[in-house]
Amino acid sequence: MNTNPDKDTELHDKINRETARLAWSELVRHFAQGNVIFVSAELDLIDVAVRISHDDKASIATWMAAGLVGKATDVQAATWTASDAWLWTAVVHPFILVQPQKASVH
Repeated sequence: MNTNPDKDTELHDKINRETARLAWSELVRHFAQGNVIFVSAELDLIDVAVRISHDDKASIATWMAAGLVGKATDVQAATWTASDAWLWTAVVHPFILVQPQKASVH
């Protein structure tokens, strides 16, 4: 396995192929287990997944400190439930990373 997250194209491609849009309602049980990680739309979901897979503590800590990555909150869950949200998802066992769709620019 490549130990450099910037050059791990095999893992990047694998996660990219497995990324999917899912309804929040399909993710609620994972949220209840504490396994849902929010990823801001400002970040690349696949890049974050690769860095979590590689346990890139520096990048993860920086993003968490900036509020760009973290465990999904009760407020987010309530908002997603109320809006029947669809989220981009990527799995990094045991976590499911979720990212709201980027807003369209008109």
